[in-house]
Amino acid sequence: MSKIIITGATGMVGKGVLLSCLKDASVEKIILISRRAVGISNPKIQEIILEDFSNLLSIENQIGEINACYHCMGVSSLGMSEEEFTEKTYLYTKLLADICYELNPKSTFCYVSGTGTDETEQGRQMWARVKGKTENYIRNKGFYQVLLFRPGMILPEDGIQSATNWYNTIYRIMRPLFPLFKKMKSVTTTSRIGSAMINGLKEPVPGVAILHNKQINAMANL
Repeated sequence: MSKIIITGATGMVGKGVLLSCLKDASVEKIILISRRAVGISNPKIQEIILEDFSNLLSIENQIGEINACYHCMGVSSLGMSEEEFTEKTYLYTKLLADICYELNPKSTFCYVSGTGTDETEQGRQMWARVKGKTENYIRNKGFYQVLLFRPGMILPEDGIQSATNWYNTIYRIMRPLFPLFKKMKSVTTTSRIGSAMINGLKEPVPGVAILHNKQINAMANL
């Protein structure tokens, strides 16, 4: 039985991961760290509302020992300076990783970045450099297992919607093609990401793994 942290559960990916964890008997307790209430009541859930993630240290004593952290929180870089995007992406993740490692260095840390993430930190795209810097911090922290999720096309399931309105418009147009897309190894879904994270914890492999859609789908089917 496992105790996990989920961030970003009000977003599309995080909501999918949360629903997968609620359905899985191996997950005993879910600690949600969110800016606003998720709106789901379940005995497994302990919800911590934190409007300012720079204050993560203030909630450390509410968590206790964990088995894994599923860090699904993210923001769009559109309209942001590199300094602001770095704070909301790298700094917040660094604080979370530091807390999780202190609570249990033998735990699993899953981070959702995205396809195109630049681990060299030298590329032209600002968001990719910052995501790469964030991944590099996590992979070098010393966790027993690190799973870096770099999904490409993600299909929402279970009535989940994206926090980005124009994404939802695209999904509505594409919905008739969802059954076809789901058969493609290059496409993943919100539930598959959740299943992959859970299966990664059930059979952890020490070290770091980068998971694109093909690897996410394979791990979801273990």
